[in-house]
Amino acid sequence: MPESPSLEARGDEPNPVFAWPVRVYYEDSDAQGLVYFANYFKFMERARTEWLRALGVEQDVLLYEKRRFFVVADTQADFLAPARFNDELLVTAGLTGLARASFVIEQKIFRGNLDGELLCRGTTRAAYLDADTLRPTRLPDTLFKDYQ
Repeated sequence: MPESPSLEARGDEPNPVFAWPVRVYYEDSDAQGLVYFANYFKFMERARTEWLRALGVEQDVLLYEKRRFFVVADTQADFLAPARFNDELLVTAGLTGLARASFVIEQKIFRGNLDGELLCRGTTRAAYLDADTLRPTRLPDTLFKDYQ
């Protein structure tokens, strides 16, 4: 597999970038052996979850002990080149915007490693909600301390 998951600064990025390896399985591809478009969003979701975990956020603990959770408020992607069955991919996640109760993550999917072909890039805006009221609530000051 490609590089192991990490949260580190890169020379060309202003904030730490998290990278998560993904292999394309048969179930991810269509009849032509290309990754079905919706699966890129699944790959990005996995990387976002692991990115939050690397920041110290366990989402089940957050929900059941603090009564808070994240929801995707908006997402978009540009599909630049196809991934294929059995490809090794590297999916990145990094903070690009921060508001009172939401944040924006930029994500990229590369073939092989961070220097490989860029296949997909996108952004996701996630909101932080109170589980009991389902209303937006202020993000904890400590959540993105590595980005300030």
